[in-house]
Amino acid sequence: MEYIAEAVRAHRAFFRTGKTLDVGFRRDSLKRLRNALIRYEERIYDAFWQDLHKSKFEAFVTEVGLILKEISLHTKKIRKWAKPTRVVTDILNFYSTSRTLHEPYGVALIMAPWNYPLQLLLTPLVGAISAGNCVMLKPAHYSEHVSEVIRELISETFDPEYISVMTGGRDVNQAILDERFDFMFFTGSSHLGKIVMEKASKQLTPVTLELGGKNPCVVEPDADIAVAAQRICFGKFLNAGQTCVAPDHLFVHVDVKRQLLSSMRQCIKRFYGDDPEESPDFGRIINAEQFSRLENLMHSAGTIIHGGRTNPDTLYIEPTLIDRITPDDRIMQEEIFGPLFPILEYTRLEDVISLLQEREKPLALYFFSGSKTQRERLLSSASSGGGCVNDTIMHFTNHRLPFGGVGTSGMGRYHGKFSFDTFSHHRSMLRKTTLFNSTIGYPPYGNRLRYIRRLLS
Repeated sequence: MEYIAEAVRAHRAFFRTGKTLDVGFRRDSLKRLRNALIRYEERIYDAFWQDLHKSKFEAFVTEVGLILKEISLHTKKIRKWAKPTRVVTDILNFYSTSRTLHEPYGVALIMAPWNYPLQLLLTPLVGAISAGNCVMLKPAHYSEHVSEVIRELISETFDPEYISVMTGGRDVNQAILDERFDFMFFTGSSHLGKIVMEKASKQLTPVTLELGGKNPCVVEPDADIAVAAQRICFGKFLNAGQTCVAPDHLFVHVDVKRQLLSSMRQCIKRFYGDDPEESPDFGRIINAEQFSRLENLMHSAGTIIHGGRTNPDTLYIEPTLIDRITPDDRIMQEEIFGPLFPILEYTRLEDVISLLQEREKPLALYFFSGSKTQRERLLSSASSGGGCVNDTIMHFTNHRLPFGGVGTSGMGRYHGKFSFDTFSHHRSMLRKTTLFNSTIGYPPYGNRLRYIRRLLS
């Protein structure tokens, strides 16, 4: 696809003009993006309703609002972040100055998934703009209505040589990944993340991968059950469970299992009514393929104790609690990414820790307990990209926290200043005086080792 190659060449030519190095240009670009989001807001909400049956409130809170918040921070802080950072110079380089220069990589690629197709594309874009890059955007193909709005919004707001949008399916993805970029940022499944990383390795292109995983949620007997039920249900069933940081499965202590499950049933009814299919606040599965996968997964093991109703015509799957699950069941072998919640009971936290240590590191870990001892025991023993204590998913909303995975759940981090840092090359630069020139380090070395040892020890 020659038009993709031509777009990359145009980006490189624009970057070489040096326009993006000007901090004022970057700030203006961020402001233009903000104004465009506000101008397109109603169209964005309509598109989300068509693609995911997402309410206006949820679309603002989880998509538009988070991007506006990110833009606001970068607009305020960009001048400070972009300034060279002076650091202390060691005695070996006496009478020198040492600085870290924060430079853009050049041409960056950002690829986003369909579950949060606006926020997971434009939040990284804010960091790329802030750092001074040119950018090619690849929105998700499955969320076609949102992707079309993004294409129009970006095309209307920015010169295509600066920021471009490429829409289409797998053939377009393949053609894009065959091009050489200076930095690649991908959000999506671990399977696709491996493909992106393989492509990047051929060009030795640095890459950030924001992937997924089976995020565990652990509820101890001393947890506030009423609060835990609300926060777990909110995090799990937001966007019909199609959230990379959603709780994937639940470990509940046997002493509070009945109480917690009863509270969760009540929460689901309070959130979405007796029939969630009629609720304007409960989403739909993205397509028939994902619907079929989830429907098969629902009946693969355990006992459904709440929910279970589906409608293939509207791609609706009810919030569903599945009890009597074991770690070996099929539903525990893959990321669920839907409104199915498998439940496992335990009696000793050590058993949960052992199981988590045997599995791949998740993107998020959630723990409900009032015990500092138990909290420290779990967090020090089981790794994850991030997480919450006594809440779910909300760590994602704090732009002062780095967001990212570890192991198979991803590499690299972003949000706030971490986004600026991710899309920047931090270049070390030492400037030394020529007023004098010490020869202690030059050959012939003679017996100078003892002096050098003192300087370096």
